[in-house]
This record gives sequence, structure tokens and C-alpha cells, in this order.
Amino acid sequence: QVQLVESGGGLVQPGGSLTLSCVAPGFTFSDYAMNWVRQAPGKGLEWVSSVSSGGANTEYRDSVRGRFTISRDNAKNTLYLQMNSLKSEDTAVYYCAKAGDWTSRGQGTQVTVSS
Repeated sequence: QVQLVESGGGLVQPGGSLTLSCVAPGFTFSDYAMNWVRQAPGKGLEWVSSVSSGGANTEYRDSVRGRFTISRDNAKNTLYLQMNSLKSEDTAVYYCAKAGDWTSRGQGTQVTVSS
């Protein structure tokens, strides 16, 4: 069973930065493309970003492109999301998941952007 563990969330002022991490100890991490997804209060899951299995290819939703950076360290079985210039609309629980299988996500980490 896949167990993903997200961390790094918190309360940050608009314009601030956070880096999220996701550790994936239960499967061959380097075999899979990975996603970050998020869920804002009262809304459904929303795709944020993707990275290919080797890390060379990345994609972002329009609202975060240029502000967020996804990366991975396959030697450490860890996925990252660097978030800069945060906005109130980025407030959500953030999850990492295998690409195409969002049921693999962990418990998530809360990001709150507020002054």
C-alpha cells in the first residue's frame, strides 16, 4: 500500500514563501510521475503541478505558473513544491499523489495564506 507523507505547510502572509515536501517510502518512487494537488475549503481536489519520473519535465496550472516550482530527489524518495509569492487563493490542503492516481495521496499539509 502506498503511503505518502506531506509536510511543510503553515500560515504565511500574502507574498510569502513555503516549501512543501512529500516522502514516499512505500514504492519505487523513481518509476512514477508525481503530482501535487490541493483542496480549498468547500471545493474539490484541484491539480497543481506534475513532474516526470526522472524530473526533467514539469507542468503547472496557469494560476501558479511562475510562482511554484516542483522538483524531486529520487535518491531520497522525496517530492518538493517551492511556493513563492503566495496569494490568499492558494489557501488549501496540499497533497502529493502518483500521477493519475489521486487515491494514493497522503493526509496532506495545510497551507494558509492570510494577513
